[in-house]
Amino acid sequence: MKSLVKPLISLVIWFIAFGSFSPVSAQDPLKPYRDDQNIRAEVNKAVAVAGREHRHVLIQFGGNWCPWCLRFHQLTRTVPTIDSLLKADYVYMLANVPQDKKKRDYSLFAEYGYPNRFGYPVFVILNGEGKVLHIQDSGVLEHCRDKGYDTARVVNFLKMWNPKAVDPATYK
Repeated sequence: MKSLVKPLISLVIWFIAFGSFSPVSAQDPLKPYRDDQNIRAEVNKAVAVAGREHRHVLIQFGGNWCPWCLRFHQLTRTVPTIDSLLKADYVYMLANVPQDKKKRDYSLFAEYGYPNRFGYPVFVILNGEGKVLHIQDSGVLEHCRDKGYDTARVVNFLKMWNPKAVDPATYK
């Protein structure tokens, strides 16, 4: 009986961490990108919320086929500091990029300054009016020794592009 306690506790913790509702997607947390997504409509909604709440929009372009995309999304759900920064300063959304290059919306990439040039995932930050503020290559956020992201680098990235950081009044 004691041998079942630890696996059962692990299972409960897993369901708490990964089974709860996420504003990004109500889909399988192991496959958070949605094939049926209307990215333009979701960006418009995110921009409206960001404008009302004085936040920015952080779009993560990627797909369920991309292990680094899934690693980053997992990081946002499991590291409290990153989760807090996202909730305080950003409307965070995932934008599905089909693995089949023929099915990708290249006109959308053009609208956002061709973020796809960096590979996936790639991050686009919009202000509350929908203007592109920054495109971030995810490679600079990776850990130099491990197959994952460097938490300190991700935190720094989020802090450097939040609304307060880009407001000129902050530096007067």
